Amino acid sequence: QVQLVESGGGLVQPGGSLRLSCAASGFPFSTKVMSWYRQVPGKQRELVARILNVNNTNYADSVKGRFTISRDNAKSTVYLQMNSLKPEDTGLYYCNVVHWGFYWGQGTQVTVSS
Repeated sequence: QVQLVESGGGLVQPGGSLRLSCAASGFPFSTKVMSWYRQVPGKQRELVARILNVNNTNYADSVKGRFTISRDNAKSTVYLQMNSLKPEDTGLYYCNVVHWGFYWGQGTQVTVSS
């Protein structure tokens, strides 16, 4: 079965950096678009970034120039490097894949606060 396991969240000061990881299994990882979403209480889950390959990535306007999504197909892992973090980046970050349905990990909390 499809499994997505996120890690790497935490508490960081504004201007700091974090690197999220999502280890995937149960589907042909290298052929699938992988995405990161985030959710804040009371708001809809929003797309942060998605990747098919290094030449095919998309970012939310709010994170362009600060976040970088990447993947290692040999490790079936997708990453989200987050730099210059802002308090408004705070949220629960989810890994997502569409493979005969939508699949989500359990999420990893990112808190940006001084």
